[in-house]
Amino acid sequence: MKSSGLILAVESSCDETGIAVVEGGHRMLANVVASQVAMHAASGGIVPEIAARAHLRWIVPVLDEAWAAAGVRWDDIDAVAVTEGPGLAGSLLVGINFAKTLAYVHGKPLVPVNHLEGHLYAAWLDDENRDVAEPIFPLVALIVSGGHTFLVEMRDHLQYRLLGETVDDAAGEAFDKVGRLLGLPYPGGPEIMKAAASATVHDVAFPRAWLGDTFDFSFSGLKTAARRTIAAETDGSGTSVGDSPLPADRVSELAYGFQESVVDVLVTKTLRAARRAGARSVVLGGGVAANRVLRERLADGARAAGFPLVVPRPALCTDNGAMIGAAGARRWVAGARAGLDLDARPSLPLARR
Repeated sequence: MKSSGLILAVESSCDETGIAVVEGGHRMLANVVASQVAMHAASGGIVPEIAARAHLRWIVPVLDEAWAAAGVRWDDIDAVAVTEGPGLAGSLLVGINFAKTLAYVHGKPLVPVNHLEGHLYAAWLDDENRDVAEPIFPLVALIVSGGHTFLVEMRDHLQYRLLGETVDDAAGEAFDKVGRLLGLPYPGGPEIMKAAASATVHDVAFPRAWLGDTFDFSFSGLKTAARRTIAAETDGSGTSVGDSPLPADRVSELAYGFQESVVDVLVTKTLRAARRAGARSVVLGGGVAANRVLRERLADGARAAGFPLVVPRPALCTDNGAMIGAAGARRWVAGARAGLDLDARPSLPLARR
C-alpha cells in the first residue's frame, strides 16, 4: 500500500486512552497512551463507569501530548480514525464523540475502525524492535486479550475468515480471575507470568479443552479446575489480593501449571490452523500476546513449521492508538467513512464463519 498520508487515530474501547498519528499505515509519528491499570487495581477488574470518566479526564491531555510529539498541523492530517467497537459502551462513546468533534471542526473524514482489526494491523507498524518483516499472505492470526480469543485467516488486506473463537471465557479474562484466586495483583496476566517464571517444580497439570478437531477455545473448565485446586489447598477459604494463604512457592507452581495449559492450547491450535490454511506467516496480537512464554513458544513452533511469526512488541499488543491508525489507513484507502451519527457498537464482530 502506498502512503495514505497522515491519520489521527483515537482508541478508547476499554481502559486505555490512546491517540496516535500514523503515516501510511506504518510509521508512528506519535503514540501516546494513558493507562488506568492502577485505578482499577483495587477492584481487581475494570469498572465501566470509572473507565469512561477517566477517558473524559485524559483524552485532551493525551491529544495535546501526541500532537506535540508528531509535530504536524491539521492541514497535514488526511482523516480521523476512531474505534467504534467492540468494547465498553461508555468508553467507546467518549472516543467516538471526541473524534467526531475533531473531524467536524477541522473538516476531515471520519473513519470507523474495528478494535480487533487494530490488533491485527499492529503487525504492520514499523518498529525497530521487530525481528521479522511485515506479514505475508495468506496468514493466520491469533488475537488473544481480556475480552477476545479467536483465530482468523487473511488472504489479503481487510479480508477475514473466522476459523475459531472462544465459546466461553477469553484467555485474558481467565488469567485475571485465576490471578485473583492466587492472591496476585491486577492485571493477572503479567503477574501469573512473573510467578510462573520462579517455579522450581513443574508437576502441576491442569486440563486442556481441545474441543475435538475444531479451532474453538474454552477456558471456563480450566478456571473451575484452578479454583477447586486452590480452594482444596486453602480449606476452601480462598484468597484475597496481597493476602494469599498459599506459600509463595506453591503460588508459583500453580501459576506455572495454569499458564502452561493456556499456552499449550493457544499454540497447538494456531499452528494446526496455519498448516491447514497453507499460511505463509502467523500473526499474534492482543494484550495477552505480551506474554513472553506464549510469544516464545509460538515463535519456536512457527519456525519449526517453516513460517515466521510476526508479533508487535508488548507495548503495541496492548490497546493503543497506533494500531487504530494502521487499520484506519487501510480503511481510509478502501473508502470507509462515517457520519456524525456514528455510534458505539460494543459487540461488533470482526468476522463470521
